[in-house]
Amino acid sequence: MTFKVGETVVYPHHGAAYIEEISEKTMRGETRTYLTLRILQGDLVIQVPQESIEQVGVRDVSNEEQLERVFSVLRETDVEEPANWSRRYKANGEKLTSGDVNKVAEVVRDLSRRNVDRGLSAGEKRMLGQARSILGSEVALARDITDEEADALLDEVMGIDAESAATAATPESAESAD
Repeated sequence: MTFKVGETVVYPHHGAAYIEEISEKTMRGETRTYLTLRILQGDLVIQVPQESIEQVGVRDVSNEEQLERVFSVLRETDVEEPANWSRRYKANGEKLTSGDVNKVAEVVRDLSRRNVDRGLSAGEKRMLGQARSILGSEVALARDITDEEADALLDEVMGIDAESAATAATPESAESAD
């Protein structure tokens, strides 16, 4: 993959980022090219060696065809998930860190539905907030819409009441559940 300064990409654990700089650094006598990524939501800056980009999971923003697949995942209703909280949390955590946008969509779908049906623990609320942030930032970039419009679109696609979803994904609601 070839990247350019100013290009927007997706970093698996944090969502959309733009390439702020491409520079060379010498460490222990070895010169490597690094990409400096600025995460769009927050003040986080990450430097990734160019040769590790694919291994880390940095990728281009989803195109319309990939977004339709994501929306299809969000609409799925016949889904099996572990009943045990710790197994479910671990499985969702692995999906979230995979870098696969469809796996992140599964986490958003499953936790959003569980929240509407039964409520979530504080840990799951935080995870839902993180998953929605990652997925929402990518949808916003891919569709050239605001983050708020992307959040509303996710709720609409899942057929979930926007107010219920918003309450579930706020840090304040996760803290009050502790």
